[in-house]
Amino acid sequence: MSNLSGNFSTNGKRLFIARHGETIFNLAGRIQGNDAHTPLTQRGFAQADEMGRALALYLGGFCDLDLVASDTGRALQTLSIVCEHIELDWHNTTPDSRLREINMGEWEGIYYGKLNGQLKVDYDQGLFLTQAPGGETYRDIVNRLKTWFADQVFDRDMLLISHGMTSRVLRGLLTGQPSLELIDAPMAESLPQGSMVQIVDGAETIVHLGAGEGEKA
Repeated sequence: MSNLSGNFSTNGKRLFIARHGETIFNLAGRIQGNDAHTPLTQRGFAQADEMGRALALYLGGFCDLDLVASDTGRALQTLSIVCEHIELDWHNTTPDSRLREINMGEWEGIYYGKLNGQLKVDYDQGLFLTQAPGGETYRDIVNRLKTWFADQVFDRDMLLISHGMTSRVLRGLLTGQPSLELIDAPMAESLPQGSMVQIVDGAETIVHLGAGEGEKA
């Protein structure tokens, strides 16, 4: 079992990380959060398909991966498509609520354009700077990801599907990024939607670079 001291080793195993494909809320410019079921769009399915194809080529054949995902519909949908390409049974997935997106509280489902400036955003780094009423901070994400990591054994390679902000924090933790003062949390660089990375003991490699937009909750 791993610990919470900052030692985020994968024991030499490969951890493949991606966010879900584009959803109907992404397309409409609405804040997703976690409660609403927001299915993938046609482009979202295409992004998941591209990631699956790229991962199959990267693996170069059959690979027995542990399958892990946020328990949200959009993450599980994405994983199901990727699994087709690598010939793994999606039913063996371990869903985990600790891999959910940042909780946006009372703002969940609201159109970004209707917040009238209440949500401050750092567009250069793709970060929310305002905690939603009743929602989480980035430090809250760090805390729940640390508890998730502490439960992992990493005796096999793993494929993990999560969300934009959450996957960036996870990548930040795993690659030893320093905490950003603005959000009090480590944060990996933003990648386009449809991207997948591999992390092994702190070293990150891009498996596939998507063509979608940057992360939004």
